[in-house]
Amino acid sequence: MAGALAVSALILSLAPPQTIGPWWVLALLGFLAMAWVVLQPAATLRDDMLPPLAIVLAALGLAVVARVSPDLAQKQQAWLVVSLVLVLLAGPAFTNFRRFAAYKYLWVIASLALFGLLLAFGQEVNGARLWIKLGPVQYEPIELIKLFIVLFLSAYLAEMADVIAAARPWSLRANLKYLGPLFIGWGASMAILVVQRDLGMATLLLFTFATLLFVATRRADIVVLGAAIFAAVAFWAMRHYPYVQTRIAVWRNPFADPLGAGFQSSQSYYALAAGGIFGTGYRLGHPGFIPDVATDYVYAAFSEEFGLLGALLVLLIFLGLVRRIFATGLEQPDLYTKLLAAGLGATLGFQIFIIVGGVIGLFPLTGITLPFVSYGGSSLVANFLLVALVWAMSARPKRPSTDSG
Repeated sequence: MAGALAVSALILSLAPPQTIGPWWVLALLGFLAMAWVVLQPAATLRDDMLPPLAIVLAALGLAVVARVSPDLAQKQQAWLVVSLVLVLLAGPAFTNFRRFAAYKYLWVIASLALFGLLLAFGQEVNGARLWIKLGPVQYEPIELIKLFIVLFLSAYLAEMADVIAAARPWSLRANLKYLGPLFIGWGASMAILVVQRDLGMATLLLFTFATLLFVATRRADIVVLGAAIFAAVAFWAMRHYPYVQTRIAVWRNPFADPLGAGFQSSQSYYALAAGGIFGTGYRLGHPGFIPDVATDYVYAAFSEEFGLLGALLVLLIFLGLVRRIFATGLEQPDLYTKLLAAGLGATLGFQIFIIVGGVIGLFPLTGITLPFVSYGGSSLVANFLLVALVWAMSARPKRPSTDSG
């Protein structure tokens, strides 16, 4: 962590003057980050690369946000403080994470309650109804919902995986009996798509649901069926929601309307092209030409100023983080921990894949964030909690030292 903080300090020292700080906020962030790893239980060993990787990614994100919007950088700093404080407070509970399996239906109730709050008090921004505003604070509940869904699916599949795997595909009664609760996860993705018009988060939840189901049961027929139904609903949404139609049209040809709907996407492509292999240099590019650069297009801004090599370096850091999350599950003996690690790793990995793929034009851009890097307090809090939970899951007892004397 000390090394990660040194790298983070170097990164933030390059930011434009008076966009980050004051100094005591940075000192507080450093203190909280050190406390995060120092206060782990003394009798266990953990994968101590997980917290530093998250800190370095957050520092990179803060530097990019400070480059494009000093006001948002100040807010991002505040959310970083909140995230690290919550990580410290949640530490004791995460140490006993296996108890979460006993409350699997509570996670479903919490998800439905958050959905209800969105329906009643949610605000629509850029065509998607995803935010709840409480005074000056605007929060995106779906960031917590995705974690709740993983907690529920992991606990349920840990109990029922053998039964579901043994059920014959043509046995409708058996499949409905044991798969019914599981499709709450699939139904949640449908609800997000239909009610909130957010194709990106719906796709993320579907991928996570399919990954967990296949890892637990090896039943490809259920995965294919769920994907087919999702594709049908997505096609229906494309035909009935102008917002989704616009996203797809922009993806197919952003230069058809370069000063209107395609403006952001075309400017993002220009930024990627301007960066080349080595980049224009930090603070020497023009990422401000992209309107929502701090949220949806932060990867394009980073690629412009740090080039292809810098963009690949960030992806390698993400790859290292996701790989370690999956490795945590493989090293644990119980099925619940294995499934929980697989679900959390899939959630983080697919989110990176969806947003980066959208920015570089592999598929339509969606409104989800690049974890730790994009501006967004709700995303920052949820992803730090995700890493803290996996870090607690990686704990293993220390081997007693042998006295050779």
